[in-house]
Parts: sequence; structure tokens; C-alpha cells
Amino acid sequence: MGDVVSYRTSSCVPLAAHGGQAHNSSMRSLVGVLVGAALLFVVYHFYLKRMPVTDEGTAPTQAISLTGVRSDLLHIAQAERAYIATNGHCASLDELISSNSLSMARTERDGYSYTLECSGGEFSAAARHLPAPAGSPIRYPNLAIDATMNVHEIE
Repeated sequence: MGDVVSYRTSSCVPLAAHGGQAHNSSMRSLVGVLVGAALLFVVYHFYLKRMPVTDEGTAPTQAISLTGVRSDLLHIAQAERAYIATNGHCASLDELISSNSLSMARTERDGYSYTLECSGGEFSAAARHLPAPAGSPIRYPNLAIDATMNVHEIE
């Protein structure tokens, strides 16, 4: 009963060799993460560079603004067509808003101001923006719509 049993285990692998394997594994993981991050950066960078634009020479960030301007022009044209059908003549932009034919609170959006020209049953609504500063790579296209309900760029 007085025997002592040792639970000591011995390893044939030296400690230095065991630590080296852990070090190599950590380095591989770190390199893998860095390569993955670099790959994601490259994809992200090229995706942003190739974002679609709505008009030639405009910045991708202008797409939202220009979409809103086009939508406003369509609403103005629809309201004008409905007003002409009901009243037999066209109305000014302020008249459309005050008569609740057009639900717009303002006659501008993101630097664009709207105008409406009409005579009899014909009309043309335009959205104009001040020109970009000299030397700027961005341009602000002026847009218009008429009774054909097609939005197009104007000078």
C-alpha cells in the first residue's frame, strides 16, 4: 500500500519544435486574413469605380439626386396634363401647387430649380442647375419634359 504511482507523462517532441508549429500555424492564419482583406479591398475599389451613372460626366453620387429630379419632372408633367384635361388650358407651376394638382412643397431639389412654360395645351417643364465651378470634373445636366412625357437633356 505504500507504493507511489507517478502520473507524469513524457513527450518525445521537444518544446522548441512544438512552439514552432504553433507559430507557423498562426502566421498562416494571419497571412490568410491579410490576403482576404486585400482581395475584398480590390473588389470594393473596382466596384465603386465602375458604379453606373445616370448621365455622362456626372458622379455616381449624383445618381440619387438626378433620379429625384426626373421623378419630379414626371410628376409636374402628369399634373399639367391632368390640369389641361380638366380645365382646357395649362397652369403655371405655382397654380398647380396651390390647386393641389401637384403635391410638391418646393420648386427645387438639390440645387435644381423647376420652371414650367405653357401655352394653350402645350407645355414644357425644365429642371436647371447652376453650372459646376470652372475646372470641376462634375457637370450638372439640365433636364426637360414635355407633353410626350419623355425626360431629355437640354442646354
